[in-house]
Amino acid sequence: MALADEEPMTSQHQRKRVKHSALAVFAALAVVAAVAATAPGAGAAQAGTPGMPKLKLIAASSAVTLDRWEGEGEGERGVFLDLGTYVTVDGAPLEFKVKRKSYKDPVVAQQVLRDGTKTTTRALPAGLVKDFSGLPGFLEVSLKNAAGQEVAKTKGSFCPNNASGRIRPDAPATSHYPESCPTNPFTLGSVWGVEKGWASNSSTVDYDKPLDLPVGQYTAKVRVAKKYRDLFGIPDDQPTIKVTVREETGGGGGMGLTARSGHAAHHAGGPAGHHYGPRGADAPTPGALSHALEDRGLAHHLGDGRGHTDGSRIAPALKAADKRPTGRAGVPANAPKPDLRSLPAWDIAITDGEDGDVPGKDYLAFSANVWNAGPAPLVVDGFRSPGKDLMDAYQYFYDANGKQVGYTPTGTMEWDPRIGHEHWHFTDFASYRLLSEDQTKEVRSGKEAFCLANTDAVDYTVKNANWHPYNTDLSTACGEQNSISVREVLDVGSGDTYTQYRPGQSFDITDLPNGTYYIQVIANPEKRLQETNTKNNVALRKVILGGEPGKRTVKVPPHGLIDAR
Repeated sequence: MALADEEPMTSQHQRKRVKHSALAVFAALAVVAAVAATAPGAGAAQAGTPGMPKLKLIAASSAVTLDRWEGEGEGERGVFLDLGTYVTVDGAPLEFKVKRKSYKDPVVAQQVLRDGTKTTTRALPAGLVKDFSGLPGFLEVSLKNAAGQEVAKTKGSFCPNNASGRIRPDAPATSHYPESCPTNPFTLGSVWGVEKGWASNSSTVDYDKPLDLPVGQYTAKVRVAKKYRDLFGIPDDQPTIKVTVREETGGGGGMGLTARSGHAAHHAGGPAGHHYGPRGADAPTPGALSHALEDRGLAHHLGDGRGHTDGSRIAPALKAADKRPTGRAGVPANAPKPDLRSLPAWDIAITDGEDGDVPGKDYLAFSANVWNAGPAPLVVDGFRSPGKDLMDAYQYFYDANGKQVGYTPTGTMEWDPRIGHEHWHFTDFASYRLLSEDQTKEVRSGKEAFCLANTDAVDYTVKNANWHPYNTDLSTACGEQNSISVREVLDVGSGDTYTQYRPGQSFDITDLPNGTYYIQVIANPEKRLQETNTKNNVALRKVILGGEPGKRTVKVPPHGLIDAR
């Protein structure tokens, strides 16, 4: 088992663990603080290069107890190796800026050095960082049984935005860095960081590949890979952790999801009736989705209705204005505006449809994302007249100080009662079309209304990017059926992903001939929303259909360097 970036847990037993994640994170960090405080040099000023942080690998505990899960399916039997090791940071923050110019260019990573008076950068070696999920091969783990025989050897990535907390009382009270490392395949830019005086969980757990360890006693030795020790001046400490593997008890002990990227994803069983296609196409593409979206694979009901979340954490609902705007509508010419852009479709598969689709037909399902490149957030309020099924929608505009400087009517919001939605949708936010090979003919159309929420960090390096967006939870951000008003926001740097599991995220291809087509994702299709640029609203993804009715196939060529079907 390689300790790679997180992938979906698949068994009911694993689902039980998620609700305990927040408690596990805070409990582990409390131990980290005690361990770090006693570590040699803890809290000492950084010597050497100005702005260069002092890093150290520690273990929160000298012993852990892990549960062995006995699932029925492949990848559901074994142990999730969360050892509770942390990287402590002192002397200066640990910060990275990770970006790519386009999907034809590789990812480039820089370390940002802040010494309190000036900021400098240094490039990490070319090819070291390949995506936005963290530093690959950072942690090396050797596991021996009670007889001293090595039974497993693994490597794991390190996401600095992982579960973290303070290691001394004079450290910053809160972290201004993002709360996870994005895994959306079409991410463009990310910021990773750990505050000075904080520690970040260095463990990553591949929930799709548990380690097949029998019940018993083990010893784990953990170290940072030599290339990273040399690069960042990390001591070659090798914490040793006693590991007890026990049978799964069904209680709250054991693994503890401290590696869930600093947030507790929320899950709850939903209405019965969601089905998984008989051809098995409803399984998520491993590694293709953000952590929270990957988690969606755990729920029986994969919608974003009550008790579900597409976001990186659960957030309270945003409050709309107290009343409809009054006075003449208008927007100053120099008012900051959002810039909506579409990502190419991904997570593409042939399915037999979702809830509400026609049985016996073939559907081309996909995931899509529209994001905001800024420099201003998209803010839309909906106001309902008593007894009406629609809300009147208004787009708001603010100056650099956050003062409202204008508004304009921008269509409507409608209540969507379908399982998998069950909230208020803003109409005309985006649309989907399936185009012919020469891109001149529209062969299928899917006009969709959306609940806006910040589900994915697409590019946190753009101007005014908000690293802590507020409304990340669709089950609260988009209102209830009896809501009188709703505020929906797409913040700068974030995008709103709609997965292929949701009704409406597919084209009926039953009677389409085999051949090459393009999935077209269009942001702001009617241009009702005001934005800085409407010439970058369209994205295309090539697909090649084959097979025969009931057994259709789809091939998805890479998009530049991105090979995520």
